[in-house]
Amino acid sequence: MKPDLAFLNLEGVKTVARQVGCMAWRATLAIPGVFREPGWLAGPMESALIKAMPLALVAGSAIGIVVWIHVRETLVRVAGPGAAMYLPQGLALAVVVELAPLSAGLMAAGRSGASLAAELAAMRVSEQLDALGALGREPSRVLVAPRMVALMVALPLLTGVIALAALVSADLMESLSGGLTSTRFWEEAWRVVRMRDLIPSLSKTVVFGWLVAILACHHGIHAGEGTEGVGRAATSGVVSGIVAVLVSNVALVKLIQFCLPP
Repeated sequence: MKPDLAFLNLEGVKTVARQVGCMAWRATLAIPGVFREPGWLAGPMESALIKAMPLALVAGSAIGIVVWIHVRETLVRVAGPGAAMYLPQGLALAVVVELAPLSAGLMAAGRSGASLAAELAAMRVSEQLDALGALGREPSRVLVAPRMVALMVALPLLTGVIALAALVSADLMESLSGGLTSTRFWEEAWRVVRMRDLIPSLSKTVVFGWLVAILACHHGIHAGEGTEGVGRAATSGVVSGIVAVLVSNVALVKLIQFCLPP
């Protein structure tokens, strides 16, 4: 007996994939036009970067302290107190290469994903999107592209803020514990971080921003009617953004390892 796959709604999946692909294509082609209209970018940039800065600082500081606690304890337990001198190197690599980019991507998916989806869903419910269409202004160019550019620019900057906050908080904890001095900590931290580590990690976040923006805007533009539709769009924007960031991170890590072997 063949399994019943009706619950998968394959036709619906194909339709959504086609809609997302068309929107992504049109919005990506409209990116050059965004820079000719700075007013389109000001609001999305403020929301994606400036308002997200406090959360990035808190997230980075928490990451630095937690990683410092676990890594230092593990090094001392396995190799003795002298192994603590390698703490800054391991912590810097972990934060710069993986923890900071992934945290920035997940933060954008949770914060900006919900905001973008709810904003565009509200515009759908109030028929503002229909009004744009009647005026001959394509939503992909006027609404989606500026938000996409804002996230693609903001995420690498937020990644840098998270990484710096993590290293500063770890340095502070190390100094308070009577371990390495601050000067020695930073010398050891930057000893192992190379441009071939930094550039790919920042490039990943550009992809994360592109994915989060496309998926959130898609759910917002195709939201259902009423306040319930707005809520569902926001939830779907967050969930799809988180899944996209996690899955794409795995693929990008393998791609980076293939293109830049050790």
